[in-house]
Amino acid sequence: MNYEIKQKDKFKYIEIGEGEPLVLLHGLFGALSNFRDLIDHFSTHYKVVVPMLPLFELDIFHTTVGGLAKYVYRFIEAQNYYNIHMLGNSLGGHVALVYILKHPERIKTLTLTGSSGLFENGMGDSYPKRGDREYIRKKTELTFYDPAMATEDLVNEVFEITNNRIKVIKIIALAKSAIRNNLGEELNQIKQPTCLIWGNNDTITPPFVAKEFQSLIPNSELHLIDKCGHAPMMEVPTEFNAILDNFLATHKQTAATLA
Repeated sequence: MNYEIKQKDKFKYIEIGEGEPLVLLHGLFGALSNFRDLIDHFSTHYKVVVPMLPLFELDIFHTTVGGLAKYVYRFIEAQNYYNIHMLGNSLGGHVALVYILKHPERIKTLTLTGSSGLFENGMGDSYPKRGDREYIRKKTELTFYDPAMATEDLVNEVFEITNNRIKVIKIIALAKSAIRNNLGEELNQIKQPTCLIWGNNDTITPPFVAKEFQSLIPNSELHLIDKCGHAPMMEVPTEFNAILDNFLATHKQTAATLA
């Protein structure tokens, strides 16, 4: 399915379906294709929203996790969303955490998958390495349990980014910001129900990171998926969607009971 990218003021985003907003935040090399199965599944019951994070558009001073969280804040205020189910993968999870810690009032649930914020392995000390396509392929393959998930299109996307000098500078700035911005001492402030969906074979944010998130976020549950790497919503979409379905349905039932 091709999605219409809408524009409102300086914000670019997709918005499909009706119901409570399910806001998806992509990672450093994220694209709409990362969420394709998730969007198709959940847009029948939710208003699925994917803001295009300005990874390469912000000035270098604001090219940080905090800068992206402020962008998401301004976007959500402009759209006036409430009762938001927020989901973030990788850097997007980190942005979601910074957002919810500062602005919890509009968020109903939080879902993290392969999130930074506590610990992450980068793509390698020498990454991004420009001009070496095979190197980029190998690094992209490390995102997944099954290296075949690193399709030609995906490798081409990453290769194009890493061969743009300005984009490389901003990738490094964001990666350094993510490492500096450790949230370990703040996570106990999160009150929203939180679902952690993690690949058991994630080498970028390994399973011990997920277990640490679970121990630090009070109202959280952890689901580990075997034979799965850093992007479960891409690699095992059926299992990922089933876990998220159950989590959101349980929360709705709980809310109805309390009402």
